[in-house]
Amino acid sequence: MKRILLVLAAVSVAPLAQAQNDDKAYCAQLSDLYRRYVQNATGRRVDVEALVALDDCSRGKAASAIPVLEKRLRDAKITPPGGGEFKP
Repeated sequence: MKRILLVLAAVSVAPLAQAQNDDKAYCAQLSDLYRRYVQNATGRRVDVEALVALDDCSRGKAASAIPVLEKRLRDAKITPPGGGEFKP
C-alpha cells in the first residue's frame, strides 16, 4: 500500500515540476528578448520594475516575472514567444 501511495505522489508531482521547468525556460526567453530589444533601446529610462522581473526570473521566480516581461515586450511591439499565453 505504501508503494502505491509513493507512486501516486510521484506521478502527481511530476506535471508540476515539468510546468515549473517550462516556466523557467519561458522566463529565460522573455528575459533574453527584453534585454536584446527593449532594455538596450536608445533613449529609454531605467525600468526598475522590469529589472526586478529580470532578477526574479534569474532566481526562479517565474510566476512574478513573466507578466511584467510580457507586458514590456508587448509595449515595445514585440510579441512574446507563443503569443504570451502565460497562465500562472
